[in-house]
Amino acid sequence: MTAERTTAETGGTSTDDDSRGGASSGFLGDGIDGYRIGLYAILLGLVAFYLTPLEAGLVTSLKTSTGVAETLPFAPPIFGEFAMDSWIQAFDTLGRGLLNSALYTVPATVMSAFIGSIAAYGLTQANWKRRYKAVILALFVAGIFIPYQAVLVPVTRFWSNYAQIEGLLAPLWMLGIDRDYTALVELMVTTTAYGIPICTVLFRSYYKNMSEEMIESARLDGASLRRVYRRIILPLSKPMFAVVLIYQFTQIWNDLLFALVLVQSTSSAAAPSVLILSGLGVSQEGTNFALQMAGALITALPTIAVFLLFTDEFSEGMAT
Repeated sequence: MTAERTTAETGGTSTDDDSRGGASSGFLGDGIDGYRIGLYAILLGLVAFYLTPLEAGLVTSLKTSTGVAETLPFAPPIFGEFAMDSWIQAFDTLGRGLLNSALYTVPATVMSAFIGSIAAYGLTQANWKRRYKAVILALFVAGIFIPYQAVLVPVTRFWSNYAQIEGLLAPLWMLGIDRDYTALVELMVTTTAYGIPICTVLFRSYYKNMSEEMIESARLDGASLRRVYRRIILPLSKPMFAVVLIYQFTQIWNDLLFALVLVQSTSSAAAPSVLILSGLGVSQEGTNFALQMAGALITALPTIAVFLLFTDEFSEGMAT
């Protein structure tokens, strides 16, 4: 009776068990959640870690040569050290290269994604023996792991000794187009072929999770393999197409090795942006870091634009 009366008089809220539970609830003091503070601190630290190089590149591109030499890389330009000359010069230098990069990157991205989608559809939905599918899939997977360096000599010899497509493009030269643009056609075909394996594997994993009942019902209604792909598979593949297009566009746009081997010279009329960027701001007087940073940011803008364009479909494709 005494214990009950004491509890009633104090409102029934202060017990040893309640006090222990409150101490273990994760709060420090009155209303301060220590777990959330620690989590947000870690997240802010990661954001700062990954964005610091971008911030340093941006502020460096806005400085004069004196400002770059006398201030820290991540320090913003102070009065008298702010300049946009590097951006103007970088855009003038890279303008032609950006157009050249788009001329082979966009077709190569679309073709590798589309061919990879068809190949993956054949590996998952076509009615042929499983052991044959396994062998072909193994070849696609092996193609992903072949390093660029291993195919540079075969690719060069193929285009110079066997393909020789410059003669096939003779009507273009009659229109006044520079013959150097043959290298862009070679780049487009090479990067398309090299991108098909990874596109096929990505699409195959996506098609494996599709509803088999829906496809079987379409076949029972008399739909052919081609019609099922065109009317059912292709419309449902938009999320994975977004993933593949973003991945392929970024890889092809930023690839320097094939451009260096097939185009070779930054003075070529067909030189892509990455090839021009490799020598931007380098001279006998030294390195112009502001010009290099401005050029790097300008070159990265198309890849950022592609990601923003397909960001919703990209998130959906990654979730599936």
